[in-house]
Amino acid sequence: MLHCLFLLFSTMIGESFQDGITSATNAVQALEGSSVTLSCNYTSSNAGDYLHWYRQYPRSKPEFIILINRYSERAEKEGFTVKHEKENNYVHLEISSAKMTDSALYYCALQPTLTGNP
Repeated sequence: MLHCLFLLFSTMIGESFQDGITSATNAVQALEGSSVTLSCNYTSSNAGDYLHWYRQYPRSKPEFIILINRYSERAEKEGFTVKHEKENNYVHLEISSAKMTDSALYYCALQPTLTGNP
């Protein structure tokens, strides 16, 4: 049986010092074909925030996976599902059927993800 390794790292992004996002999952190992869930916890003072998920392979730039509005409960895209626990400020990324190619570094981010000039 093959194993997949998923790593999660979260960034602290926000418009004030009270805004931020932290990892609720560090590293996850899973069997190929199984379901995997990565989680982040956030705080925010901005009502229009979006929660983003990115994936980064070694020696590559991060690639966007999916986003969800802070008021939505669920979003889906090609093997990924985002579930949002609004009452607890958690956002979960579920990979429905893990493959070896899913082994990567995953980021959750709170919009805005970039300030100032790029």
